[in-house]
Amino acid sequence: MKTYNIAIDGPAGAGKSTIAKKLAADLGYIYVDTGAMYRAMAYYFLQNGIDAKDEKAIADACSTVDVTIQYQNGEQQVMLNGENVNGVIRREEVGNMASATSVYPVVRTKLVELQRQLAAKENVIMDGRDIGTVVLPDANVKIYLTASSRVRAQRRFDELTAKGNTCDIDEIEKDIIDRDYRDMHRETSPLKQAEDAVLLDTSELDIDGVVAEMKKIIQKKAE
Repeated sequence: MKTYNIAIDGPAGAGKSTIAKKLAADLGYIYVDTGAMYRAMAYYFLQNGIDAKDEKAIADACSTVDVTIQYQNGEQQVMLNGENVNGVIRREEVGNMASATSVYPVVRTKLVELQRQLAAKENVIMDGRDIGTVVLPDANVKIYLTASSRVRAQRRFDELTAKGNTCDIDEIEKDIIDRDYRDMHRETSPLKQAEDAVLLDTSELDIDGVVAEMKKIIQKKAE
């Protein structure tokens, strides 16, 4: 059975995960949240007091980390060494740790292998920073989602304040710009638009609008 794979790339806060989940549900595909897998590893490093700059310690820890994705009642569960970590991996410090440690080849190699195995077995929608360029270079459809740094900061600000957190939108935007720079300038698998990816700016679109545009892109590719 030949599988059908959709790759979604883009910077932090562009709405990749939210959109990919909805699109997968609409199309009946498996959603593979690669960012959550990197966050799970980052959470492990944080829990074990490993410094993001200590590449040897990171490499040693990788051999003791198992990250898998399971589905229960249609919901994705991210499992770290057998423990469900869905509730903790979206914290800001975990995201920063994931961005800092995903530059190491040993971290990426471990997770890319698992991601490719999933894509070979199932029709998947996968989102991340290097899906169309590195993880699934032969994906049937590639889309690069983006939005201005201010729009992305506003979305994050709204998300955090809705949870009762006090935060500064200027600080959030600075973090996003810094993360963009790190992601785009890292040596291994930098964030960039694949040559055959369709660019979609979501700054002026709501979730339903983005999903509708993506369905048009997928339909056009299928034709």
